Amino acid sequence: MAQDPAPFRVHFPQSDLDDLHRRLADTRWPDPFDDPAWELGIPVAEVQDLARHWRLGFDWRAQEERLNGFPQFTTVLDGANVHFLHLKSPEPDAVPLLLTHGWPGSIVEFLDLIGPLADPRAYGGDPAVAFDVVVPSVPGFAFSGPTPDRGWGPARTARAWAELMTRLGYERFGTHGGDWGALISRELGLQFPDRIIGAHVTMLPSAVARSEADLDGLSGAELAKGQRSLDKSRAFQQTGIGYAMIQSTKPHTLAYGLTDSPAGQLAWIAEKFRAFSNTDHDLIDRDDLLANVSIYWFTRTAASSSRIYADQDVQWGAALPSSTVPTAVAVFPDDIGLPLRSLAERTDRVVRWTEFPRGGHFPALEEPDLVIGDLRAFFSEES
Repeated sequence: MAQDPAPFRVHFPQSDLDDLHRRLADTRWPDPFDDPAWELGIPVAEVQDLARHWRLGFDWRAQEERLNGFPQFTTVLDGANVHFLHLKSPEPDAVPLLLTHGWPGSIVEFLDLIGPLADPRAYGGDPAVAFDVVVPSVPGFAFSGPTPDRGWGPARTARAWAELMTRLGYERFGTHGGDWGALISRELGLQFPDRIIGAHVTMLPSAVARSEADLDGLSGAELAKGQRSLDKSRAFQQTGIGYAMIQSTKPHTLAYGLTDSPAGQLAWIAEKFRAFSNTDHDLIDRDDLLANVSIYWFTRTAASSSRIYADQDVQWGAALPSSTVPTAVAVFPDDIGLPLRSLAERTDRVVRWTEFPRGGHFPALEEPDLVIGDLRAFFSEES
């Protein structure tokens, strides 16, 4: 028997905050080796600065209040407890829209999108393009974790999302995501094509150039884009893929350090926020970054969130079955992979392709107005 969603509020006891502050104050720091280019990872001074703010300046209670400003619920899907935000639009013809995060993100990525998407009239937008917004925490992540069993890759998560939308009364809906959220969004289109209005993604790993053969037939500006895609993917394979190899093989060994040391959890995530967007964390509000890290810390989901790499049932960069749902691809130049339209169209029904002048792997945090505008434009055409 399906469980009705139960109301949920974020609140951690003061003892958890006191424990965090004590651990941060007592951190044993590694030697401050001079590495200004971050070639060996995030420098000690950077983590110390963030940790100092986390302990002395960051207001977690304000973040709880912000999160609790949205209606939140939990329900059990395929044996796992799942947390989600659900904000219904005041507009009568709103499009149901499911937003899915990835690693090392969380629902924090989408907080600045929810209001403008659900109630455009209140934000100076066109009320004719409004959304009922559903933002779940991926199983194993944050308030949806830890998961009780293995196997929570994109395919299984997509099935759970379909059931979630059914419980909420949405037969057809749109999807959006980046990172794992992009793969989950695409999986929804593969498994439930009749239910998906359209899939909007900010990442498409299968469309990233990985060899010279992927550039065949390109010329001029498209060849230049292809070469940039290939150069970036090769660089990532050489210097950026280590975290994924660890999390896909021995995530639990890693998790002891991340679960016991807030400085370790902070460094592991903060380095990726910089590396994945080719910029330092100043592009993303520091309190947004720390809110994201805090959620991982307080929910103790370092291990279960990492398991998505070990349990993936959709392989990064592997050949994919063809999708028939209308797909929009939003390309941000500083992301870890740059998709090519010629490759995307081999497997996806691409109806919208937007290349933005700025932004990286976390565009909803970095450039929320660009993401909002592209979502509105895409779904105004497809709905």
